[in-house]
Amino acid sequence: MRAPLTAAVVVAEAADLADEAGFEAVTLSAVARRLGVQAPSLYSHVRDLEAVRDGVTALALGELADRVGAAIAGRSGLAALRGYAAAHREYARRSPGRWQSLQRRAGEDVVRSAAARRVSAQAGAVLRGYPVPGDEHVHAVRVLGSTINGFLALERSGNFDHSDPAPEESWDRTVVALDSLLRAWPVPAEQETP
Repeated sequence: MRAPLTAAVVVAEAADLADEAGFEAVTLSAVARRLGVQAPSLYSHVRDLEAVRDGVTALALGELADRVGAAIAGRSGLAALRGYAAAHREYARRSPGRWQSLQRRAGEDVVRSAAARRVSAQAGAVLRGYPVPGDEHVHAVRVLGSTINGFLALERSGNFDHSDPAPEESWDRTVVALDSLLRAWPVPAEQETP
């Protein structure tokens, strides 16, 4: 017997569908079919498709925050960075549709959610192990996110499948390169002394 339909049940089913078929496969009709109901009955629990997709993103942020938190706890510097990056990579591999949901522009409620704040704070915790000035943290977080998510997107799409060495070697070099960059964070040109 299926659990009563709630917003949380709808979002969880959408997240499972995303992992199985890709985030783009999440539609109200597809989720309704999986739940054994007609699509209009979902509107009693969710506003629209964007609300379902934002729900998947919020769920993914919370799950990712749990994994990253465990991976960086008690660590600093390269050890924290390795844990942070590995948690992202593991999540992308185990929950590919949920991870895809994090690669989109989310609604304002998701962006301001406790889970989003946790993920942001975790990036800040990693940066505390480096001599990156506080007013440069936004830039450093963008570099971390761009590098990690860019690598994961290319890996996921199979772009590394047809060349040697194995992606694992490139991954390790990428994390070490990020560590080097963060240890020698560049001073903005306007702050340089002549």
